[in-house]
Amino acid sequence: MAIIGLGGIGSAAAWFAARNGASVIGFEQFQLGGHHRGASHDHSRIIRHSYHTSHYVDLTFGAYRAWSEVEQASGETCVHVTGGIDLFPKDAAIDIETYRAAMTERGVSFDELTAAETRRRWPVFAIGDNVEVLYQDRTGLVSPEFTVALLQRLAVDAGADLHGLRPVIALDPTADGIVVRSSTGDEVLASHVVVATDAWTARLLAPLGISIPLTVTQEQVTYYETAAADRFAFGQLPVWIWMDDPSFYGFPTWGKPGVKVSQDCGGRPVDPDTRGFEPDQTILDRTDAFVATTFGGLLTQPLSTTTCLYTLTPDRDFVLDTVPGHPNISVALGSGHAYKFAAWFGKTLATLATGGDPGCDLAPFRLDRPALTDPDYRGNWLV
Repeated sequence: MAIIGLGGIGSAAAWFAARNGASVIGFEQFQLGGHHRGASHDHSRIIRHSYHTSHYVDLTFGAYRAWSEVEQASGETCVHVTGGIDLFPKDAAIDIETYRAAMTERGVSFDELTAAETRRRWPVFAIGDNVEVLYQDRTGLVSPEFTVALLQRLAVDAGADLHGLRPVIALDPTADGIVVRSSTGDEVLASHVVVATDAWTARLLAPLGISIPLTVTQEQVTYYETAAADRFAFGQLPVWIWMDDPSFYGFPTWGKPGVKVSQDCGGRPVDPDTRGFEPDQTILDRTDAFVATTFGGLLTQPLSTTTCLYTLTPDRDFVLDTVPGHPNISVALGSGHAYKFAAWFGKTLATLATGGDPGCDLAPFRLDRPALTDPDYRGNWLV
């Protein structure tokens, strides 16, 4: 089994497959252990049960279980629970009822808070009385910076052969399997290939006749200075998401100086090979304005800004499918909200590669769905 791309999803697939006894070779075009060129880096990502459809809520249970398996195998903590709040201003672009209904249908407990209750419980928030709030106590964070390297170590310990600085340039189907060709001139014959290359997926699949309408954007997160660090500390503040357009999200302080805040899907389209790494002042201005009003001046100067890539499908749903005509090539794409699911993706990909039952409905993530095949499909990235 060959795995192309060793970010969170690919590294998880390498471990789960090797743990299950598969012979695994993995290729990463950049260095192993994590890098800053794609989407699986920085020190925190949100993990949560709160989602806009019952199907995604179902998958979150699998995500927590899969990360638990990583924790049990490694003896390390991957999921750090903070609790989480979703904040919906009046007439929000994201419908609060979809979240209420999806969690209720799947038996996820949550509390509904008024703005006044939210301000009393977490005084850093200066939100207006027209904001409705949902609190879910199992929300937390997962660190890509830590877990990518951890998953790769587990994979190697389980027998996987992982290679950094080995870009794959072609996949050639043959009667005997898939020939994986790298830029170094090496060729490997694999019985099954997992493509987990995120922003580089479309160009790798194009020679196989697969066209995926993906938009790659350069996003950024900013860490803000505060004189009230104790009130933003881990254990004092939940993860939060502002459910409107634009949408913002943030974390308690953890693992790095400053309070992390970001706009979701605020960046401009880029080419992943030629993109820069300098912060976009337009995004920073929007984030500055948001934190100034939402936190009442408690967040002051930006300390640092980090960029990353989102690779977005038009409907913002995942891709998890085999290539039409090539059932031994699997494709995984997270559409800018998948790190919480990275371990679940890896476990599912390992299961599918051996013809096993994934235990869930993957139909919404097919490559032939209307969002990926209908040129008139009207996209939406709000979730």
